[in-house]
Amino acid sequence: MTEQVPSSSQGSSKRHHKPKPFAPIDFEPFAGGADPARVSEAAHLAAQALVRHGRDSDDPEITKRLVKLTDEQGLEAIAEMWAESPARSLPGALWRLYALRAAVVQDPERISVYFRAGRDTAEVSNVVAGAAEPPGAAEMSAMADAILSGAFNGDFDVALERSAAFCRVVALGQATVADGAEFSNEAHASRLTRNSHQLVKTAEDLEHAANAWRLGELD
Repeated sequence: MTEQVPSSSQGSSKRHHKPKPFAPIDFEPFAGGADPARVSEAAHLAAQALVRHGRDSDDPEITKRLVKLTDEQGLEAIAEMWAESPARSLPGALWRLYALRAAVVQDPERISVYFRAGRDTAEVSNVVAGAAEPPGAAEMSAMADAILSGAFNGDFDVALERSAAFCRVVALGQATVADGAEFSNEAHASRLTRNSHQLVKTAEDLEHAANAWRLGELD
């Protein structure tokens, strides 16, 4: 896994033809000739259908399949649908939930290092995120699954807020690690600092989406 993390920014167009694990920051818009308005409409309809399907069912196997959707289909499939959606929209929020889980699944040990480094500073966010103690690689993976499961079998806004809290703890951890590496590896420290800022922005977008959901305005 690269040191990079989800960002709400969009980069230059690029297409990958085979699904493969990416760091979430690497998911750039995919070029295509379709009408942008129709693409946006399809993204919103797909997001609404997925959330409704999960929340209308009390079958834990359905929830499990939805959580592991990208494991089976490849994260590129989700990127194709939702990566270009506004960050503060239902498809944009779902994209960030799935991308964050993918980052954890890809390298839970590295994420656990950042989480441990940030949890004491971000005590409130640590509690909201809900990681088990001690927060090692296995606990990170379990928490990522639990947060995404909550989008389908719990309160959707709570799932978004837990994900945002997770982002804030990891972001603080990255900043802490960056401070320690500033003199020994300046390039690495700069990259971590930049990723930390991007992850805080992701947290802000998820918090905004959670509030919009409570107001019935997340679509």
